Amino acid sequence: MKKIVLSFSLFACLGFAKAQQRPYYTQYILNNYLINPAVAGIDNYTDIKASHRVQWVGLTDAPVTTYLTISAPTKKKLYDIDRETPTSVYPSGTNNMLGGTPYQPPDSHGGVGFTILNDKTGPLNRFAAYGTYAYHLNLTSTTNLALGVSAGITQMSLDASKLNFDGSANGTGGGSDPAVGTSTGILNKINPDISAGLWLYSKNYFIGLAAQQIVPDKLYFTDYSNSSDSVKTVGKFVPHIFAQAGYKFELDEDLTLLPSVLVRYISPLPVGFDINTKLEYQNKIWVGGGYRYQDGFTAMLGLNINYSINIGYSYDYTTSALNAISRGTHEILVGFLIGNKYDDYAPRHAW
Repeated sequence: MKKIVLSFSLFACLGFAKAQQRPYYTQYILNNYLINPAVAGIDNYTDIKASHRVQWVGLTDAPVTTYLTISAPTKKKLYDIDRETPTSVYPSGTNNMLGGTPYQPPDSHGGVGFTILNDKTGPLNRFAAYGTYAYHLNLTSTTNLALGVSAGITQMSLDASKLNFDGSANGTGGGSDPAVGTSTGILNKINPDISAGLWLYSKNYFIGLAAQQIVPDKLYFTDYSNSSDSVKTVGKFVPHIFAQAGYKFELDEDLTLLPSVLVRYISPLPVGFDINTKLEYQNKIWVGGGYRYQDGFTAMLGLNINYSINIGYSYDYTTSALNAISRGTHEILVGFLIGNKYDDYAPRHAW
């Protein structure tokens, strides 16, 4: 495999909708808002998450993803101080499945969020920024349903000077591609970015459905509107559908086990999925593992340092052909809980 060919191959796959156009996240279970906008404002504090992911270490021009998310409820007081809530620790250290204070869901309320994301693969860079509004409806004495919408922009940038079309080692053989014409600088394309989602949750389970990149839009870097080749050189953004579900088992007063699944569909690709399990001790330390269909295995561990800071790390082991030249994928996540006046150690919405 020639490294100089890889960069443009990855770009071509993305531009013409032959691959997933959104980045993968191994620790999405710690920040479901990143996948589903309905999760915004689900906690009783401002939740800030920052993450950096280096994919396929050892492979030149492989994806590198960095993001920052902020979400918060619009209602300052969602719970009475004596309630056990979806985000609180066990009252007095007891396990409520074994007989503690009855669970009560939060009152109906709104939530807001903001996301900044940068995803770079070789000469191609995707920058996205969007805001979110969600509403959490109290359905029953144990269940809430949230609906959310995100809207913003995606800027695709291509550094044409880094492209090599002739396959030579130093790129001196010339050549061109109709997708970029004779351009040699940085090319930019800005597109609208809209997502929507539903999130049903209670004390021990969640079920979510989200659609990202809802509005299909053309992707091109050179205007060939007057050319007969225009159809061949224009790619497009396509919708991404995500379904999630998880159930938390409270094993005893100290341990909880959370198996979960994420299913993704991006036409015309076949359905893909992740299966994960997270084991947590006293809402302070967790370990986990998972399997990504036709891609590999994942492992993660994390720590709630105190009521305001938590950190997580994950490693992906690739089982595809890329394993011959890749040393795996590393992802680190840091979270900040601002205004956590109830001293919640970790989210309790079953993740």
